[in-house]
Amino acid sequence: MAFLRAIAGIVAAALVLGVAELVAVFTGSGSAPAYALGATVVDHTPDGVREWAISTFGTSDKAVLFVCMGIVAVVVAGIAGYFERAARPIGSVLFAIFGVVAAVVGAGRVGGFAGALPALIGTAAGILALRGLTRRIDDASDSRRPATEPAAPQLGEATAAPEVGGEDSPVRTGASIAGAGRRRVLGSIAATGVLALGAGLAGRLLGGARHDVTAERETVELPRATAPLPDLPPDADLRVPGLTSYITPNSDFYRIDTALIVPQVSTDSWSLRIHGMVDQEITLTWDDLLRRTPVERLVTLACVSNPINGDLIGNARWLGYRLDELLAEARPHPDADMVLSHSEDGWTAGSPLSVLTDGRDALLAIGMNGEPLPVRHGYPARLVVPGLYGYVSATKWVTELEVTRFDRATAYWTRRGWSAQGPIKTGTRIDTPRGRGRIPQGRTVIAGVAWAQHRGVTGVEVQVDNGDWRPARLSTEVTVDTWRQWTYDWEATPGQHTLRARTTDTTGQPQTAVEQDVVPDGATGYPTLTIQVN
Repeated sequence: MAFLRAIAGIVAAALVLGVAELVAVFTGSGSAPAYALGATVVDHTPDGVREWAISTFGTSDKAVLFVCMGIVAVVVAGIAGYFERAARPIGSVLFAIFGVVAAVVGAGRVGGFAGALPALIGTAAGILALRGLTRRIDDASDSRRPATEPAAPQLGEATAAPEVGGEDSPVRTGASIAGAGRRRVLGSIAATGVLALGAGLAGRLLGGARHDVTAERETVELPRATAPLPDLPPDADLRVPGLTSYITPNSDFYRIDTALIVPQVSTDSWSLRIHGMVDQEITLTWDDLLRRTPVERLVTLACVSNPINGDLIGNARWLGYRLDELLAEARPHPDADMVLSHSEDGWTAGSPLSVLTDGRDALLAIGMNGEPLPVRHGYPARLVVPGLYGYVSATKWVTELEVTRFDRATAYWTRRGWSAQGPIKTGTRIDTPRGRGRIPQGRTVIAGVAWAQHRGVTGVEVQVDNGDWRPARLSTEVTVDTWRQWTYDWEATPGQHTLRARTTDTTGQPQTAVEQDVVPDGATGYPTLTIQVN
C-alpha cells in the first residue's frame, strides 16, 4: 500500500492546484499558486542561475521552470501521501504549510485577501481528498491482515475442521475483502485525479475566455502614421542564405521577461499615467492615443542577457508616439533625471530622462511590423528606446511613467545588482557558417549582423586564424538605430579554422576584445567560431 499512499498524495496535490486554478478565474490568474510561487522563484533566483537558464534554454526558460516546479511538487506530494495516516496527519500538515505559504505569496502579488483565496480553497480541497483517500487505504490495509483465530473449544465440545476453500473460508473471505478494498482505493484515486484534471482544465478555459485579449487584438485598427516608412533600400537586406533577415518577423522576435503568465490587458481598461516629479500629471487612455497621430520607426532592440554571438536581439518596424512629446506635456521638474516605467505585472525599468528626451525615436509603441503589438510583446502598449538595453527601457504592458531620480528610486533589475543605466554596447554576430560545423573547401560566405544603436555602424572586420583583420561588405544603412548586415568572401582551405568578427561605430573605436559576462551591463568580446573545412 506504500505506493498507493504516494499516489494518493500526488492526486490530492493535483486537486489543490486544479481547484486553485478554478478559483483564480475570479481572483486573477496571477493568484493561482503555481504562478504566484513561480514568479516569486523568478524574483529571487540568483543572477548566475538566471543567466545560465537563459543561455541554456533561451526563451523556453519559463517552461523549464514549470517542469522543475512540477517535479518538486510530485516528489513532495508523494512523500506527504506516504506518511499520511488517519491517526497521524503528517501529510495534511505539509499540505497546510504549503497552503499558508502560497496564500501569503498570492496575497502579496495580487493584493489583499482575494489573492490568497485560490491557495486556501485549493489546499482545503486537497487536504479533504488526502484524508478521505488515506482512510480508504487504511481500511484496505486492515482487511489484508489475517483474521483472528477462533477460541479453543471447551472440554466436551465437538470441533469441525473448516472446509478449506469453501464459501466461509477465512482465506477466501479475507482475500475478497482485501481485493474489494483495493478496488475502492483505486477507484477513489482515479475519481480524485479526474476531478483535479477537470477543475484545472475548467479554470484554464474559463480564465482564458474571461481574460484573453487575442480576439480583441485582431479587431484593433491601428491609426496611420504621419509619414509611413518608405520601402527599404535594395541593399538593406543582403538575402544571404543563413543570414538573419533585416526585419525580424514578430513570430521570431525574442522575448525575455519575468512574466510567467502573459498579462492580458484590454484597450478598454488600459491607461498610461505620467506622474511623479512633474508639474502636470497626465493620464492617457487608448481612445486618447487614437486621437493623436503616431510615427513609424525602425529600431533594433537587444537584451542585456544576450551573450556574445547570441540571438536575444531583433529589428522591427514600430508604430507609436514620441515619448519626448508625452513627457513634455507633463513638464518634468528640472532636477528629475529618471523615468521609472511600470508594467501591468509589476515589473519596472529605470530609464535616464535625458535619453528619452534627447530627440531620439523613443516611443510608446502600439504597433509592430504593421500589426498591433503581439500580446506576448506588450499589447496594447510598450516602450521602445533606441540605444538602451531592454532591462532599463523596453517595458511591455506599460501602465505608468513615474518621473523621479536615480537616487530616490530603483528598478526591478537594478535592485538585483545590475547597472542603473544600460547603454547598448557595440557588437556583432556571425550567423553563417555555423560554429562547429563542417563546410567544403572553396569560396565561403561569412555573414552576420552588426549593431551600435544610436551611434551607427561604420565598419565590420573579419579575422581568420589570428591573421590580419579584413574589411567586410556592409549593407546599406537605413538608420543608426538599427543593425546592419555584412558579408565577407573567404577561400576556405582544408583543416580547422577559427573565425572572429568585430564592429566599429561612428566614434572610430572597434568593439572591445575584452571578454565580459552579461552581468552587470552586457557582454563584451569578439564572436568566435571554430569551423572544420573538408
